[in-house]
Amino acid sequence: MQIKLEINGKEIEAVKGETILAALNRSGIHVPTICSMKDLIPSGACRMCVVEVEGREKLVPACSFPVEEPMKIKTHSPRVLKARKTNVELLLSNHPDDCLYCERNGSCELQSLAEDLNIRERNIPGKRRAAQPDRSSPAIVRDVSKCILCGRCVRVCEEIMKVSAFDFAHRGNELKVSTTLAKPLNFSSCVACGQCLIACPTGALIENVRFPELSDYIHSPDTTMVAQVTPAVAVSVAEQLGYKSGTDFSRMINAALRQCGFDYVFETSAGADIMIMEQAGILNRRKSGRTGVPLLTSSCPAWVRYVEQFLPELIPHLSPLKSPHQITSSLVKEMLAEQKNDDRRNIVSVVISSCIAAKNEAQRVETATGDHPVIELVITTRELARMIRLSGIDLNRLEPEEPDLPFHCGGSGSMLTAVAGGEAEATIRTLYRQITRRELTAAKLHRFRVHRSVREMVVSAGEREFRLGAVSGLANAVELIEEITSGKRSFDLLEVMACPDGCVNGGGQPHSIDNQIIRSRTKSIYEIENSETSHTVYENPAFRKIYDRLPGGPEGKKRTELFFTKSPVN
Repeated sequence: MQIKLEINGKEIEAVKGETILAALNRSGIHVPTICSMKDLIPSGACRMCVVEVEGREKLVPACSFPVEEPMKIKTHSPRVLKARKTNVELLLSNHPDDCLYCERNGSCELQSLAEDLNIRERNIPGKRRAAQPDRSSPAIVRDVSKCILCGRCVRVCEEIMKVSAFDFAHRGNELKVSTTLAKPLNFSSCVACGQCLIACPTGALIENVRFPELSDYIHSPDTTMVAQVTPAVAVSVAEQLGYKSGTDFSRMINAALRQCGFDYVFETSAGADIMIMEQAGILNRRKSGRTGVPLLTSSCPAWVRYVEQFLPELIPHLSPLKSPHQITSSLVKEMLAEQKNDDRRNIVSVVISSCIAAKNEAQRVETATGDHPVIELVITTRELARMIRLSGIDLNRLEPEEPDLPFHCGGSGSMLTAVAGGEAEATIRTLYRQITRRELTAAKLHRFRVHRSVREMVVSAGEREFRLGAVSGLANAVELIEEITSGKRSFDLLEVMACPDGCVNGGGQPHSIDNQIIRSRTKSIYEIENSETSHTVYENPAFRKIYDRLPGGPEGKKRTELFFTKSPVN
């Protein structure tokens, strides 16, 4: 039912029962809010979105107040602006005055609100929170002194990720956001997905910044510096540097990294090709007489950690394969050490990823080769942009460059691992090619490219039929797993991405909760994939050479050591 609203003297249409904020947003009228989150039930906690409704004595929160009858609303009256300004001043009263040094300087919502409301001095004195940042996690740094109690990290962790690493503790003036059992973050239930970093409006939650450590490595005469860039970074770093979102910046990144001092620049897609090829073989073998819980993908470190902590009974069903960047780094160290006749420890591998959880994964024992890690540093898309700026590189004068051989994207299916549903699509394409010797087109796999949290398809390859699923967002994954274990749903392969929409929306990406920006990144990945002439691993000319160069051949022990976390089983 349509209802007429008068907003600031102009008439708009609203739907009965929707919130005032939803009606305003649809009509292009901006009202600030801090606690409100898309697709989640409004809490009305921050009171930043208050508006004036004729006939009501008090201001009402637009995010939680429903439209039920014709209303006359003022969104920016003097009374409303004064209330919003007071709210911001109260938040600033106990907030640190360290904007110049804060990681979120320039991208802080509290800072933006203060600027929009012309707040230029501290008018309300308050007691500062004395708290040292929690740096226990390799992935996330938590600074309680910058928390404004919006609750967004609590909600995203509980309602979207199903982890509940954060919750409110105490009451009144003592109210604060705490971790599980008030433990340091690395000892809590946190899986390091990083979605709380995207949700946090201030610098209370940031990534554990590692790019300054590169300087010592780069300037050491004994080290060989190797960088690998994941597909999601290639289509997102442009917006962090002021370019149009979704722009493919991969070749510019290669040139910039070489100017920064890297000796080799590779693509993680090479490792993804190998992962997809091996996974197709595992899936084909499991299909023979095995039913029940499907083969679960292991390329997402946050998902793997979630299974280990919350669903240990599913560990045997996780794919034994390492993640694409771990596979690439393992190969790089192995082959460069042989080629240069050098110790692997002198080869420094740096992964540039959208994944915050990769920082944790790099320190796991089972991902190491021998007695040393295969990845020394993981830096995010945001860190890469800062490193480029710090290096004084003029991107407008930079000539695009190709990645180094042999670790480059040849079979473009590996690019799809950046988006939800992409790994399942690439795996079944490769398996279809193995069985039928023909290529399966993207048009026949359209259900993997719809914008949904759960996607599924049944694909016939010869006389065999494969049921594949893909899910993003851990809460959605848990719900789907419950349906599978109860017998309501059935799959042969289930791709799980912790971050909604996949790596393009990873915790290390540019701060944005705009769905259009996420979709532009996804669209760019699909456009790159569609523009390629080949779509499976088989067309990658470097792929077979990599296998042939392995000590012991393609089926030797070295293959298991470099590609798997444990020995593959049928």
